[in-house]
Amino acid sequence: MVVPSLKLQDLIEEIRGAKTQAQEREVIQKECAHIRASFRDGDPVHRHRQLAKLLYVHMLGYPAHFGQMECLKLIASSRFTDKRVGYLGAMLLLDERHDAHLLITNSIKNDLSQGIQPVQGLALCTLSTMGSAEMCRDLAPEVEKLLLQPSPYVRKKAILTAVHMIRKVPELSSVFLPPCAQLLHERHHGILLGTITLITELCERSPAALRHFRKVVPQLVHILRTLVTMGYSTEHSISGVSDPFLQVQILRLLRILGRNHEESSETMNDLLAQVATNTDTSRNAGNAVLFETVLTIMDIRSAAGLRVLAVNILGRFLLNSDRNIRYVALTSLLRLVQSDHSAVQRHRPTVVECLRETDASLSRRALELSLALVNSSNVRAMMQELQAFLESCPPDLRADCASGILLAAERFAPTKRWHIDTILHVLTTAGTHVRDDAVANLTQLIGGAQELHAYSVRRLYNALAEDISQQPLVQVAAWCIGEYGDLLLAGNCEEIEPLQVDEEEVLALLEKVLQSHMSLPATRGYALTALMKLSTRLCGDNNRIRQVVSIYGSCLDVELQQRAVEYDTLFRKYDHMRAAILEKMPLVERDGPQADEEAKESKEAAQLSEAAPVPTEPQASQLLDLLDLLDGASGDVQHPPHLDPSPGGALVHLLDLPCVPPPPAPIPDLKVFEREGVQLNLSFIRPPENPALLLITITATNFSEGDVTHFICQAAVPKAPLRLKLRLTYDHFHQSVQEIFEVNNLPVESWQ
Repeated sequence: MVVPSLKLQDLIEEIRGAKTQAQEREVIQKECAHIRASFRDGDPVHRHRQLAKLLYVHMLGYPAHFGQMECLKLIASSRFTDKRVGYLGAMLLLDERHDAHLLITNSIKNDLSQGIQPVQGLALCTLSTMGSAEMCRDLAPEVEKLLLQPSPYVRKKAILTAVHMIRKVPELSSVFLPPCAQLLHERHHGILLGTITLITELCERSPAALRHFRKVVPQLVHILRTLVTMGYSTEHSISGVSDPFLQVQILRLLRILGRNHEESSETMNDLLAQVATNTDTSRNAGNAVLFETVLTIMDIRSAAGLRVLAVNILGRFLLNSDRNIRYVALTSLLRLVQSDHSAVQRHRPTVVECLRETDASLSRRALELSLALVNSSNVRAMMQELQAFLESCPPDLRADCASGILLAAERFAPTKRWHIDTILHVLTTAGTHVRDDAVANLTQLIGGAQELHAYSVRRLYNALAEDISQQPLVQVAAWCIGEYGDLLLAGNCEEIEPLQVDEEEVLALLEKVLQSHMSLPATRGYALTALMKLSTRLCGDNNRIRQVVSIYGSCLDVELQQRAVEYDTLFRKYDHMRAAILEKMPLVERDGPQADEEAKESKEAAQLSEAAPVPTEPQASQLLDLLDLLDGASGDVQHPPHLDPSPGGALVHLLDLPCVPPPPAPIPDLKVFEREGVQLNLSFIRPPENPALLLITITATNFSEGDVTHFICQAAVPKAPLRLKLRLTYDHFHQSVQEIFEVNNLPVESWQ
């Protein structure tokens, strides 16, 4: 006997009336027990009612897996009320992870062949929702037959089911390819929209289908022109725009068909211009059609004038009051800035205005686009705007803004002084948000600009005197004061206002940095080294410097303590060598875009040096000469005799060798970097003619869909074994990327 239970409506009311989670669970557990008992008793009359209650319980998040087999029984029933609930349960409770879903394949096949439209609709909806690859292969012929049925209701659902089948099993494209040409002549909105979607899926997944449907581009153009000029179905017009959903779908298909195809692009050029100029933009539906038109124009081989029109449309979007439309415009312009830079440049003032948006996502997109618009002709004006934005931008954007300004200044700086001033402004405004290599870059830049040493040290001294909280700025200032402290005291810089500074003020400022609680250990190291270097730059007594150095000999920071102890030892034991050890750093060449000419010249010089004759003096003799210089006793060293350069002599020495040395063992490749599809590998080889020489080749590979531009790879080999320092700078997915890392796991074969 079936245990009496609640009706669905009563169950819903009782669950909603539960005041606590425990009461709700109690009601559901009690009712699930009734449902289980009903399923065990096999009541065929009320089975669909019990399953309907179970589906409601499932929608609330409670387990309902025990109703899966009941779904199969209801689907196999001949009653429509049973099939309706059974198919609904199958869509909710079954998926590809459950083997039970394969058991309904025969039931769906029978229902598709019955000819009863409501039942066919249920079967098609279920198949398009949870049909696995096996089910799609088995039922593809039945769905193909329904594509040309006279009933629009069945055809529409059959088309959408075909879309699901192609996504699951792309090789079924050949099955659904022939009916599409006939379906394009339909005037029913749902059928035509579904057909366009089906053709889009076919073209994206099959090159053969793409070539086939390029023949129907004129027909698609005619359909879209009819929509724009006369309308297609008044019941589907939205805000005065005729069937915007169908227009958008046709434009997407035209974009796929016209990509990299001259003839198809030429066919749709006039239509795209007509849509772009005649679409009403006062409503959101019109903006959606217009935006899709812009994307299509930019993706096909359109005329130059049409591309300018598309960029101008995006420029108008930037003036729209809707933030979503402005965001879409900024994102699209960012994609186009590489291919249509001059056209996007016309809207630079509007883009800069978007920097002041209160919405964080809009201001971030505007910042990315503004940085992408910087070039050598507008770098001064754009840097002024970006520096003003840096002073007031939200904290989460400050790091990106500072990094972008530094990269743009490095690429497009008109003069070295302007470059130094720009970096100093960034360090002063947002020093804590700059990249890790900003300090090294600026010190390298200042060191290479000999004519600006006096100017730089005075600017940095003034900045340090005003604020010692920005740690990168303090580090650069300390380094510069230590290197060029004599120029600071000389007061012979004509480019800035005269500044009278005495030695005590300079020393007091550096001591203030050392004693400040805001100073990092690295900053204190810079200040301590600056004090040490000033001991050779200043003319006064060094007792004050010696006292400060000796104090930090007992510092808790190990590195700072070691540095102070070494400096103190230099004072006490090697004072005669102090001036030579602490002399100014030599001029260094700058790495970056501005050093391209120097790189070319150095490359030519290297080629000339390779062509020059190599001295015949053996390496052992050169090594002994080097040792002579270090030891100062060249007269006591016995130089080995020179080898006979004649062929005969070489042959005699060759025969004297006990055996031919084995060839060097192969060295495995090493992957040292991987980020978002960009990969960097090192390969090693030793030339057989010179096994002592190791050639390292760096190979960069891009496996992502986005282009990698402005790629710069710089390598440095510190004076220590097993280390290689690399610096990568490139643009990827419209973002500037800079990575600095150290390779300390080189293969053993590369250094033994």
